[in-house]
Amino acid sequence: MALIAPRVTAGLPAGEAGSLARALEDSNDITVFVDGTVHRLPAQARDAVVDLLARLGRGETVTVGSVEEMLTTSQAAELAGISHTYLRNMTDRGEIPVEYRGSHRRIRQADIMAWLEHQKFEDQKRHQDKAAAGHAGEAE
Repeated sequence: MALIAPRVTAGLPAGEAGSLARALEDSNDITVFVDGTVHRLPAQARDAVVDLLARLGRGETVTVGSVEEMLTTSQAAELAGISHTYLRNMTDRGEIPVEYRGSHRRIRQADIMAWLEHQKFEDQKRHQDKAAAGHAGEAE
């Protein structure tokens, strides 16, 4: 599968970004209209669209691109938002599975996505634990 060149979009002006951020706050209900027809997006597509809109809502410049199923360490690190060195260390420790093509490491996109989901879950758990600890302190 060939990669399609990424598309870079500048962040939104502050007023539009703020309006979009407020609209997305605590919302998972995103309706998409294409040529006047309503489309319900599968969960993965919905999550990608919400993430894109949230980033634009924060005024960030975003890049949308495709990735191949088997990624180089550079592609995998970029997708995960981590450094190449950190990714290589994780593969050395066995935290992310790796395949070798000669001396070159290749990482499955699904393994990076699973790691990202695990990170998201752990972050949510830490947030909930912090909130619970705060409520326990208020009760005393």
